[in-house]
Amino acid sequence: MQPTTKSNDPFLKKKFIITSIIVLILTPLCLLLGVTLWQDRRYNILSLIMVILACIPFFLSFEHKKPKPREILIIAVMSAIAVAGRAAFVWAPAFKPVTAIVAITGFSFGPAAGFLTGAATAITSNIFFGQGPWTPFQMFAWGILGYIAGVLGKTDWMKYKIWLIIFGLLSGILYSFIMDIWTVISYDGKFTWSRYFTAAGTAIPYTATYAISNIIFLLLLAKPIGEKLKRIKIKYGLLEE
Repeated sequence: MQPTTKSNDPFLKKKFIITSIIVLILTPLCLLLGVTLWQDRRYNILSLIMVILACIPFFLSFEHKKPKPREILIIAVMSAIAVAGRAAFVWAPAFKPVTAIVAITGFSFGPAAGFLTGAATAITSNIFFGQGPWTPFQMFAWGILGYIAGVLGKTDWMKYKIWLIIFGLLSGILYSFIMDIWTVISYDGKFTWSRYFTAAGTAIPYTATYAISNIIFLLLLAKPIGEKLKRIKIKYGLLEE
């Protein structure tokens, strides 16, 4: 089973490189800035900066071709679905469809769309669930899962259930590991590995439940939603990656 490349467009390669720099370098630097210089006290500004960074690949697309409002609309719709899904399962704190919906967006429309959907879902849903210093970490966690899904979406792997199961499991673990960093820092602004391993161990039931929910929702939603997004993408030529 070999990955297949869907485009050799130089612009798309450039966009992918820029998206990767934003996700893997600039966004973590923003988080570091927030927990050191700002000590999590300006999380609203930090969240806004992260949203702007997430939008940069789309601004590049608008310079490359005539802007299509429906391209941003599809991100808004998928984010709204993820927010609604999080609200619908408010009674089950560790059982959410958010990662699955963000991942499906990434599978269909690429890393930039996946990252923006994840980041937008976190900051939007926290309007209802509560904003705080944890919001930028949630934005990064769901955003990077969307980014990874977008990278995997460039291959044929995610057409198979076994890979959906593996992704659901690992994404649940990665999300928990990222949020455990904030848990440790939230105590007194300091990070130690001993505290981190303690926090990660304490969170095992939450992590396991979240990973299971990711698997269930991916298996239930990936095909029906993915097929609809594919038809929309082909019909309107949206978010080509």
